[in-house]
Amino acid sequence: MGLFRLLFWIAIIAAAFWLWRRLARSSATHAEKPDAMPKAAPMVRCQHCGIHVPRDHALAKGEKWFCSQAHLEQGSQSSEH
Repeated sequence: MGLFRLLFWIAIIAAAFWLWRRLARSSATHAEKPDAMPKAAPMVRCQHCGIHVPRDHALAKGEKWFCSQAHLEQGSQSSEH
C-alpha cells in the first residue's frame, strides 16, 4: 500500500507542475500579443501616381506628398507649367 501512495502523490505533483507550467506559458503569450502588433502608420497619397505610402517614407513639398524623388521632381515640374 505504501508504494501505491507514493506513486499517487508523485502523479499528483507531476500533474500540478504540468498544469502550472501550461498556465504560466499561456498567460505569458497573451501578455506579449498586444505589444507584438505594430501600430498603423498614417498613410498619404502620392500626388503624381496616387499610390498610398506611409507618411514617414513619403517626400513632402509644401502640402503635397510624393512616393519617390522622381515623382517629387515630376510633380513639381508639372505644377510649374
